[in-house]
Amino acid sequence: MLEPIIDTVADTPRPEDRDAVLAALRAYNIAQTGKSERPDFAVLVRNPQTRAVEGGLYGEESFGWAFIRYLVVPEAYRGQGIGSRLMAEAEKIARARGYVGVWLDTYEFQARPFYEKQGYEVFGALEGGNGAHGQFFLKKRFATP
Repeated sequence: MLEPIIDTVADTPRPEDRDAVLAALRAYNIAQTGKSERPDFAVLVRNPQTRAVEGGLYGEESFGWAFIRYLVVPEAYRGQGIGSRLMAEAEKIARARGYVGVWLDTYEFQARPFYEKQGYEVFGALEGGNGAHGQFFLKKRFATP
């Protein structure tokens, strides 16, 4: 068997390279668990006049949990309950798909208090310092029926 080539891309890998790595990981995960992840989901914030997407929430399946990968509320709409509405819609999708709950991560300069107000609890953290920002991992487990 030939030895593989290790090709380091330190800055800005190509999207197709990322996709190839993810495809290999997904194939392994399916072989181990017997199931594939469900489709991603989004809850979008659109401009009321142009309907252009200006923010929103992007989530994905994480083996029985919903994972919120991105959440951004445009500055002009902050303080109006938009973030809470986005999270409620994501939780509705997660419940409809039968997920155990929702998890996410956030940095110390982002929205930890917001998520805690939504009922999320910290289950892990990476310390900040020396140029790094602290990162928190939060979850909200749904009550079992």
